[in-house]
Amino acid sequence: MAAAGALGRLRLRLTLLLAVFLSVPAVQAKRSLVKVITDHNWREILEGEWMVEFYAPWCPACQHLQSEWNEFAEWSDDLGVNVAKVDVTEQPGLSGRFIITALPTIYHCKDGEFRKYQGPRMKNDFIDFIDGKKWEAIEPMYSWLRPSSFLMTSMSALFQLSMWIRHCHNYFTEVIGIPVWGSYGIFALITLFSGLALGLILVFVADCVLPSRRYKHQPHCSQKKMSLTKPQDGHFQEDDDETEDDLCSPAKESSSKTFEKVVLKDYGDYLQDTVRKRTMEYTSRADDS
Repeated sequence: MAAAGALGRLRLRLTLLLAVFLSVPAVQAKRSLVKVITDHNWREILEGEWMVEFYAPWCPACQHLQSEWNEFAEWSDDLGVNVAKVDVTEQPGLSGRFIITALPTIYHCKDGEFRKYQGPRMKNDFIDFIDGKKWEAIEPMYSWLRPSSFLMTSMSALFQLSMWIRHCHNYFTEVIGIPVWGSYGIFALITLFSGLALGLILVFVADCVLPSRRYKHQPHCSQKKMSLTKPQDGHFQEDDDETEDDLCSPAKESSSKTFEKVVLKDYGDYLQDTVRKRTMEYTSRADDS
């Protein structure tokens, strides 16, 4: 009897151990239904249909949603949708890429088109949203606001930079023991020198791409154009008329020698005409007499 009792207790223990070992894979499989999205594998959501939750561990509303979200994930195979979550405290790049301003935030993604879910946050509501294709009534995000666009990629890099600066600040103040104002001074100097270096690079690139034109100095033209007119009282007159536009023009500007020749020619022609007229007058007077 004692041997039978010991055998029975041994069987009971083995049964309990077997039940424990069998329940562990089931619990692990249940937990793995919600996929974890990071900065390294986020492009997986660009293919197929997804429901993605952005949360933070310290957020009370996010904690309240977790049970409903896990139960909704149990229906993922039947609905043909992937259920995922993103911890914004661990993935600041995705927080900037999707512009997360409130927690929790849920996005529906269908073949690269993103729509923001703003309905009730219960398991049945999520199921109806997918099964009834209610997401078709929501306008998708503009192409320039999609996570894969250049603008959102730049925003993601900015968020990652801010998180890196925060880690550096904590390292300076908590590990090294630098005062807070000293840490701020270090970042100020880094910002100053980075701006100077960037400015020099931009100037160099601009000068190589668009070189500046070097104009030769052109002296101001103050010459006066002289014109000879026939005298009314027998005296030769000069009309001084400033024509800076004509004289300063490269096509019309003449040298001083050319100008002198023109003046002498006009003056010689005038003298010839005067001598000819005076000779004719003298001849006519002689004939009359």
